[in-house]
Amino acid sequence: MTTTDTPAPADQAAPEPQRLDDVLLAMDVVDTLRHREQLVARELDADLREEELIERLREIYTAQGISVPDHILKDGVKALQEQRFVYTPPRNGPMVRLAHLYVSRGKWMRPAGLIGAVALAGLGAYQFGIAGPERARAEAITIERTETLPNQLTTLRDSIQASTNEDLPMQIAESLYQDGIAALDDNDLTAARGFIAELETLERDLSQIYEVRVRYRNGAQSGIFRIPENAPETRNYYLIVEAANPRGEIVEVPITDEEDLDRSRVSSWAQRVTQDVFNRVAADKRDDQIIQNAVIGHKPAGRLTPIFTVDAQSGALTEW
Repeated sequence: MTTTDTPAPADQAAPEPQRLDDVLLAMDVVDTLRHREQLVARELDADLREEELIERLREIYTAQGISVPDHILKDGVKALQEQRFVYTPPRNGPMVRLAHLYVSRGKWMRPAGLIGAVALAGLGAYQFGIAGPERARAEAITIERTETLPNQLTTLRDSIQASTNEDLPMQIAESLYQDGIAALDDNDLTAARGFIAELETLERDLSQIYEVRVRYRNGAQSGIFRIPENAPETRNYYLIVEAANPRGEIVEVPITDEEDLDRSRVSSWAQRVTQDVFNRVAADKRDDQIIQNAVIGHKPAGRLTPIFTVDAQSGALTEW
């Protein structure tokens, strides 16, 4: 059996695409008909045939020197009937309102822009003038509480304990460290800074180097004695001394007054000694008002109290 291809029916053939010139001419025909509404109405009222209307259109274009093919004229009349080239406004909706807003932007954009600029300026001023600095302060406080202050407490405590062999300064350093950590746990940064300051003072006191010498310059008083109220039959003897650093400068040192137990920093104090030491120094000064053996002790680094070279006792006075 031989099979042959059957051609497609003529009515199923693909329509030829319209050329742009034809479309434009058809649109012009429709436009001509719209502008000549009386002609169209008259022809329709007379119930003329489509061919006669096309003939009238041909005459119009011929009078203008334009040759329009019949199929274009027919297509134009048909397009008019179908309202093919009629603009139908879109129904009102969000997109239409947005389009109208865009078209009228010349009216509202400048005021809106001004309002927006003012709002942005206000927001910027708030961010840079209020919110930004407050946020920076909060962050700085957080860093200080969780990092800076704990590190300072630890560093000072470790440095002090490494610089001395005495139990007392080690214990004081540990106590101040623990108090500082407790203050941070309570979010009390002021108290924590205070304990850090005390640790720094303790570290300076430990690092101080000075010698203890009896005062005698310019007729200064070099010694006193006291009669205790609770022991009127006894006397306590004191030498008036001062602290001088290796450069010979008088420096302040921490001294606890044995009568009121107040601790203060002074450049001179009354150091309690035995009666023999007191009498020997007095004799040294009596002959020429100069004490040849004025140095009675020294404080090396790593100690809180001086080491005396005479028979000194633990008591001292800061006022007399």
